[in-house]
Order: sequence, then C-alpha cells, then structure tokens
Amino acid sequence: MSLQCGIVGLPNVGKSTLFNSLSSAKAEAANFPFCTIEPNVGVITVPDKRLNILTQLVNPEKTIPTVIEFVDIAGLVKGASKGEGLGNKFLANIREVDAIIHVVRCFEDPNVVHVDGNVDPRRDKEIIDAELQLKDLESIEKRVHRLEKIAKTSDPEAKKQLAVLEKYRKILEEGKNARSAVLTDQERSIVPDLFLLTEKPVIYVANVDEDSLDGNELTEELLKISAAEDSELIIVCAALESQIAELDTEEEKNEFLSEYGLEESGLNRLIKASYHLLDLITYFTAGPQEVRAWTIRKGWKAPQAAGVIHTDFERGFIKAEVIKMSNFIKYKSELACKEAGKLSIEGKEYVVQDGDIMHFRFNV
Repeated sequence: MSLQCGIVGLPNVGKSTLFNSLSSAKAEAANFPFCTIEPNVGVITVPDKRLNILTQLVNPEKTIPTVIEFVDIAGLVKGASKGEGLGNKFLANIREVDAIIHVVRCFEDPNVVHVDGNVDPRRDKEIIDAELQLKDLESIEKRVHRLEKIAKTSDPEAKKQLAVLEKYRKILEEGKNARSAVLTDQERSIVPDLFLLTEKPVIYVANVDEDSLDGNELTEELLKISAAEDSELIIVCAALESQIAELDTEEEKNEFLSEYGLEESGLNRLIKASYHLLDLITYFTAGPQEVRAWTIRKGWKAPQAAGVIHTDFERGFIKAEVIKMSNFIKYKSELACKEAGKLSIEGKEYVVQDGDIMHFRFNV
C-alpha cells in the first residue's frame, strides 16, 4: 500500500528540518520562506521491534520493513487559497496525501524569522486551517453549482449529493474543518470523490527547543487545541532530531537519547502515530529467503491481506496459515509452532490481527 503523510505549516516552523531527520532524502533547509519549491518525498521505515525479533529467529537472506512516505510541502501563508505565495500549487500537493502532519512552531529564536513577526501557535494553526477551509469551500461550491442544474431535472441522486454538500458547506462557512461534519457512512459514500483538504486526519507536531522537550507554555496552548479536535500532539525538537539522524549506529543514538532523558526519538513516535492515525496494522511473512512486514487496514480479511502481496493471491485465495507473534517468539520456529498446535488454518472470513505471521495458499 502506498501511503503518504504531508508535512505542512507556515514557513520557518521546522518542516524541512523535520523531514531531513526523517528521511535519507535531503530537503534544503534555510531561514527564509518558500525554500522548498517542489515537494520532497522520503520513504520512511516504520520502526517495529517485532521485525527485528523475527529476523533473529528466522535468519533470512533479507529483511524488508513496512514504510510510509512523508512529503515535505512548501510553507503556506495567508491568501494561499487565492494564489498567494505558492498558493494553489501547495494546496494541490496536500490534496494527494492520506494524512496531514501539521508542524507548529513552539520556540522563540530571534535568529529564525517568523513570517508573521511573532510566535503564536493558535494563530499559526488557524491560518493554515482557514486557507484549507477556503479551498474546500471553493470545491464544494463548484460541485453544488454543477449539481443544482442536474437536480432541477428531478435527478434523485443529484438531490442526495446536494444534501450532503450543504452539510459540508455549513461546517466550512462556520470556520470549522470538514472532518468535524456529522455524517453517516452512507452519506459520506454518496460523494466519495470530494477529497476535501480539511477532512484528512491530522497530527499536530509542536517543534520546540532543546530546553522544552517536556513542553512549555506554547505547547500547552497547542495541546488544548488538539484535545478539542481529538487529535494527537507530539512534541519534538527538530534540531535535536536532526543531530540524532546523523549518528551511524543504534547504540550511538540510544546513548544520545539517554543524555536527554528520552526513551525514544520524537521521530519514531511521529512515524508510529502516523501509522496508527491511518488505522493501519502490520502482518508478517517469514521464511529463509525473506522476513517482511506488510501494511494493511485494520479489519481486513485474509484474502484482502493476501492481495497486498499480489492480486493473484487474493483472486485465488484458498486458506491462510496463521501463527501468532507471541507463539512464534515462544517456540522459536514455524515447525515448533506446528508441533505445539499453534499454527491455525483460516478461511476467507478470517480478520487479520496486528502481528499475525501468515502464509497463504492460493490457486493461480
């Protein structure tokens, strides 16, 4: 599955520094707006200790982790919805991602220019929201205008779509994000191709200085905002994370983290949170040639999970052999799990669980 999270925010909030820390791809980081002209895409490994354990037990020729793509997108300013700054280009890039990582500056530094003169997390967050809402409203109104003509011919489907669009329009006109609209799954399915910017799930990242790893007054304000939206807030120091990313070994990274009293890097927490935000889980395949992690949606059944490997697996699905991760760790091998009766044979209705180790039987 190709999954993308877009890193957004005002200019000079630390987006590119954060991206550089996440990815081996390097976005230019500089102290002026619009440094990132084209979106930079980095393929990021999802950290998972279970994959390391499987690799140690199976000793395969290669190990392949699951990944998420992060896209670093040029900073947004007031008026972007009307073409200011990089305007529509920025907004088109946002429309293509699955989720949004909204970076908000929560540090004071006279050497790093703020596009609006001073640091204010609530104002900065609302600027981004307002521009995305205006663009969504524009999309809704275009669709409404087109459907109103069709609805006049007594087209029942057009009338249903208009009713849903009006609910979205009301929310957006109130200055709220589209994801706060109260709609049934059936209503959402009536207009599935809207791709509204403010309907995408979001994680807020508070970028702080090294002295505020546990938060400060600015992050407290942002925490109130994210809590009101039922969104997650992660506190990171992008400058510190960039130093961690430069270290060569896990041992060096762990020593660096311990010096700051951290158990895990902020970036690892962000990657995991992004993975969970999209309601994803991981299952594994394990053999002498390859141990691999596979990304699927929570609630998928065995044939759908098989289809991620190859569409032939889903079409010709017969059964799945399943071993729970805890049992594989306990008995150390597939053979030992079989002998202990810990390998189950599952059919088409089996709902795959996070951490399942699977082998599929299928007809070509």
